[in-house]
Amino acid sequence: MKVAFFGSPAFALPVLEAIREAFEVVLVVAQPDKPVGRGLKLTPPPVAARAAELGLPLAQPRRLRNNAAFAEQLRGSGADVAVTCAYGKLLPGSLLAVPRYGFLNTHTSLLPKYRGAAPIQQALIHGETVTGTTIMQTDEGMDTGPVLLQEALPIHADWTALELADALSAQAARLIVDALRRAGDLPPQPQDHAQATHAPMLSKEDGFVRWHDTARQIVDRSRGVAAWPQTTAFLNGARLKLAGLHVTDGHGHPGQVLRVDEDGLTVAAAEGAVHIRTVQPETKKAQPAHTWAQAAGVQPGTTFDAWTPPTPEPAQP
Repeated sequence: MKVAFFGSPAFALPVLEAIREAFEVVLVVAQPDKPVGRGLKLTPPPVAARAAELGLPLAQPRRLRNNAAFAEQLRGSGADVAVTCAYGKLLPGSLLAVPRYGFLNTHTSLLPKYRGAAPIQQALIHGETVTGTTIMQTDEGMDTGPVLLQEALPIHADWTALELADALSAQAARLIVDALRRAGDLPPQPQDHAQATHAPMLSKEDGFVRWHDTARQIVDRSRGVAAWPQTTAFLNGARLKLAGLHVTDGHGHPGQVLRVDEDGLTVAAAEGAVHIRTVQPETKKAQPAHTWAQAAGVQPGTTFDAWTPPTPEPAQP
């Protein structure tokens, strides 16, 4: 089995390695290099860097649609099948037809739930206790193709998006090898599109604490945004990054500080309270919450700024 692998971030590396150990990787396709850091140094995505280390054929096309040269490169690679894992681009139908077995995608949810760019983060934000990996036959839609393999994964109560991503990456690596070994023998199961939910890409706004949510919802949101954009609150207009959140007992006006002690800060939610271990003021290093509170004059009764949803932009006439 000759495989073309499409992927970009570090999440996809275990999947690439598992495929490489079991099959012949004839082409690796990743996103183009991007400027990174203060010096804006042009840096390859992790998958591209690993392919270069291994001496694997590498392509980084800026576009796939109407790109005859790249389609010919894929065809010329002799790939029997292509695998996508967090590649980051929609595939045109003309490209999907090139490999004999088409394209298989590793998606980090139990489809049709959480189609889209951020299934790991959105599953946590929405308080899911189980997620999983789906191996699907790719079509031209957004994660709408038929399912070939699917396996559930319980979500540990203390996992953030970082730990969940590691677990799902390992699961995806194992399942895709199984799917490739059974290529052509797995009956495709159409998705129930009426049951579909969506997992849009996160924005900075998703990291803002909604104090009028329950404590459980606030903590679940914090788990989901742990990698990016992280948990953000405001006090008198000053931006603060919060970490180490968990649900605790307490009652008060949402956003009101209930307790300050050496273990951290307890803040009331609409239901229950949230304990916060670490606070990072803007332009400063993270510090224990009680250290920050003492320096900032925060004490029981202090109330964090309320979050207000952004005003929708008016429709164009």
